[in-house]
Amino acid sequence: MSNGNYFRHGKAGGYLALATTSVLWGTTWVASKIAVSGVMPPFQMAAIRQFSGGACFILFFLLYKKLPLPTPKQFAWLLLLGLLMFVFANGLSTWSLRYIPTGFSALIGALYPFSVVIIERLFFKVRNLTALTFIGLMMGVAGIGIVFYEHVFQFHPKGFLLGIALSMGAMLSWSAGTMFISRNKLNINPYYSIGWQMLISSVVLFSISYATQPVIPLQMVALKTWVAIGYLVIFGSIISFVAFVYSMKKLPVAISSLYAYINPLVAMVVAALIVGEKLTMNILWGSLVTLAGVFLVNYSIKRNRKNIIAEPEQ
Repeated sequence: MSNGNYFRHGKAGGYLALATTSVLWGTTWVASKIAVSGVMPPFQMAAIRQFSGGACFILFFLLYKKLPLPTPKQFAWLLLLGLLMFVFANGLSTWSLRYIPTGFSALIGALYPFSVVIIERLFFKVRNLTALTFIGLMMGVAGIGIVFYEHVFQFHPKGFLLGIALSMGAMLSWSAGTMFISRNKLNINPYYSIGWQMLISSVVLFSISYATQPVIPLQMVALKTWVAIGYLVIFGSIISFVAFVYSMKKLPVAISSLYAYINPLVAMVVAALIVGEKLTMNILWGSLVTLAGVFLVNYSIKRNRKNIIAEPEQ
């Protein structure tokens, strides 16, 4: 195969991986909504998902690829990342789906670049807010305000404000994790690293669930919930992550990061079709304004620092 053909083949595979990531991570929000709509506590569900996905990654790399176990230093970093990215970010966002619409939670998760900009400005003094950044922040706030207004003043679901708080906490935790990743490079296979983060987080999530929530026997879990968990493991925790890392390797940063603006919209549309969540023009326009603001903030970041910040999975 010539270099030109190889380049085109790699690009095509990268775009296919990008489309896969965008669609699957959008649909996994809906699968999580279905999984926590029954009697299973959210942390118990998240623990089962992360344990299953992490075990698959680790067994593959240990038995087939013959990779060594992480060093103590690597394990310490993996523990921290597992806590930030999967225990708090994924765990809290999963919990939030019991109280707020799927698309709204996904949209709040997409706001992480805003908190990164603000945190780095307030605590690290490493970035000045440019005019473009400021415009993006204002657009994001305005868009979220439109979506919030549509949900709050049309109906008053029980626990709505708690759900927003949980989703915001998840977003902030993801922001902290991405900031840590940008400053500390682990010399470890990224898929292998994800597997260990998932496995470590599953142990913590199981512990939290047993300590704080009424864990239910597995035989009491409905078939619908098991199907949703299976989808989350196979498509959300394995295929999506493989596609995500592959697209990052094959496509320019500006292209490979486009999934961040697609999967919240996918979550909204799929949730409306499958679980009957409300999708009005105000919600749609508010979401588009928010995502446009996120794009401007990200673009202003990349003008000053060529470094991508990863999007939360769900």
